[in-house]
Amino acid sequence: MLRSALLIYLAAATAFAAEPDAATQRWWAHVKFLADDKLEGRDTGSAGYKKAAAYVIDQLSSAGVQPAGEKGFYQTVPLREVKFVDGQPSVTLQINGKTSPVVLGWDARAATRGPAPAVKDAPLYFVGTATSFEGMDLKGKIAVYLNTQGRADRTRGLSAAGAVGSISIANPRVIEPAHWPTGFRLMMAADDANPPAAGQLNLGWNSDRTAVLFEGTGHNLNELLDLALAGKPVPHFPLVPKLTSAPLEVKPLEGDNLIGILPGSDPVLAKEILVVSAHLDGYGIGAPVGNDKIYNGAFDDAACVAQLIEFAKHIKESGQRPKRTLVFAVYTGEEKGLLGSAYFTKHLTVDKSRIVANINLDYIRPIFPLKALTALGLGESTLGDSAAAVGKTMDIDIRKDMEPERNLFTRSDQVNFIRMGIPGIAFVFGYDKGSPEEATYRAWYADRYHKPSDDIYQPIDFHAAARFSAFFEKLALAVANSPEKPSWKPGSPYAK
Repeated sequence: MLRSALLIYLAAATAFAAEPDAATQRWWAHVKFLADDKLEGRDTGSAGYKKAAAYVIDQLSSAGVQPAGEKGFYQTVPLREVKFVDGQPSVTLQINGKTSPVVLGWDARAATRGPAPAVKDAPLYFVGTATSFEGMDLKGKIAVYLNTQGRADRTRGLSAAGAVGSISIANPRVIEPAHWPTGFRLMMAADDANPPAAGQLNLGWNSDRTAVLFEGTGHNLNELLDLALAGKPVPHFPLVPKLTSAPLEVKPLEGDNLIGILPGSDPVLAKEILVVSAHLDGYGIGAPVGNDKIYNGAFDDAACVAQLIEFAKHIKESGQRPKRTLVFAVYTGEEKGLLGSAYFTKHLTVDKSRIVANINLDYIRPIFPLKALTALGLGESTLGDSAAAVGKTMDIDIRKDMEPERNLFTRSDQVNFIRMGIPGIAFVFGYDKGSPEEATYRAWYADRYHKPSDDIYQPIDFHAAARFSAFFEKLALAVANSPEKPSWKPGSPYAK
């Protein structure tokens, strides 16, 4: 394993040597620091995250970015950590009189964002893909369902039907299957003045480990998925196992957003703000894959934080500030449910009326040559037009989202600006269907996404990384210097 890692590192070093651009080397140095094992995956609230935050602040300060948080650069985000009570088995299944432990991180994970009482010998009942539960006897039971319809909220309906909890099985046939073992060492949620009321036990279940759930029913996951994905009726029926769990408890936790500001140079346009953003948190230390249990998050999202740092440094080196004011927003808790950006947009440290747009960096994976970019929100606002114009000057084809079923436009931190009515945009490396680039893209999601192998030793196309950095900076400056501020296009549902 050490030899293979060394070979990957040498291959990356060779590619790097062929691209001696100083700015790219400097960008990669930031990534290597932020994704180093010593920072232990930068989990929200962890010591590693705090070290990473101090580094980012130091780099932004050296570039002339001024603090715009609540305590210097820092904006403290109140959170709560949700975990099973220690000292007793977390979850077990009873099958025909035998007790089997459920290994958290391998078989299942907690998906409850508040406290939940213990469950004792609760029967399981498969509800298919249903969101309405009339005619189903769910009282005192745990509902098991296929989550093939996005994030439909079944919690209220299940509670009304008398269920004491739920088990969600994700569709494994998508580009982003639910990766197991997961990096979810901790479940977190936003805190507020009122403590959350005790709720249901909600679990996410590994789709590769569902045989135990359907044992003795004559059904299996593939058969049921075939029906669901074909739009055919999916049966509902009782399952053999019964489930017992420890109670879930809530403990307070704090994370930190990092907010900086670079005042604009134009007496009029400087009153308006363009927010450029990325998230600093990763998954921390999780269930080991092989011998590695550190979820470094090199591409997701240390590389993008590094791009923000370099953008600020390039502005300082150019001696020319953009006309509009820039806010650099680096979030915590993105991997736990966009918690940092949600808190920032609800507790802004700048005047909301001044913010005209958000360019968010998250989905960038420089793993093949950059010829095309998917612009998430391309047709929704004039930010898409600006991106297309910049792409044309760089011979980068700017494309609409080819995978709308993934809901990428509303799955990262830009969505919290969109909810305020502020135009936002984000980008994904594009590819042609059936191309080697698509194969590389899908392999990355299968092998590295939210896994320890998203580290500094993975293959990388440094020229592609440099190309995207140049594109991002040109776009941000174009938006910051344009006489017209970005606006939603007529008919966009997000304009409301």
